[in-house]
Amino acid sequence: MKQRRLIIRSSILAIISIAIGYTFYINFFSDQSVVRAGDKAKNFVVADLVGETIELRELEGKGVFLNFWGTFCPPCEKEMPIMEELYHEYKDQGIEIIALNVDESDLVVQNFVDRYKLSFPVAIDKGRKITEAYGIRPLPTTILIDEHGEVVRVHSGFMDEPVVRKFLEEIKPQS
Repeated sequence: MKQRRLIIRSSILAIISIAIGYTFYINFFSDQSVVRAGDKAKNFVVADLVGETIELRELEGKGVFLNFWGTFCPPCEKEMPIMEELYHEYKDQGIEIIALNVDESDLVVQNFVDRYKLSFPVAIDKGRKITEAYGIRPLPTTILIDEHGEVVRVHSGFMDEPVVRKFLEEIKPQS
């Protein structure tokens, strides 16, 4: 009887140890990083705040400045007016800016867009599916995608006007 209890307890302990080890491995050692430069950008379909469908694949031929952000993020709030200003300068040069909010309510995001008078496409990643597919961790994070759908650069953190301008120049399609 004691030997049977020892075997059962040892088996349970082994299963728990394996589960804990697997959890640590997945959380700390597996590659959950952001998509990298040189990767093909992962396609997604999302509706913007005015109901227009945005499919990344349909933007091939344009440079795409894909910005993951939140209204609660002070650096995001500082860079949105910069993106708005430069959008007007670059939109006719084959550049598309897409601001992808990470799962906030429609009302909160719309109020933010109205406050800053943003005219570039803003969408909400409901359920954070796109955010997870790209492995986005800190906000803001911007993915620069060239006209061939290839990731050129991944940038995490705040961008001032010279940095945003430099990044837009990097993805401007070659005519």
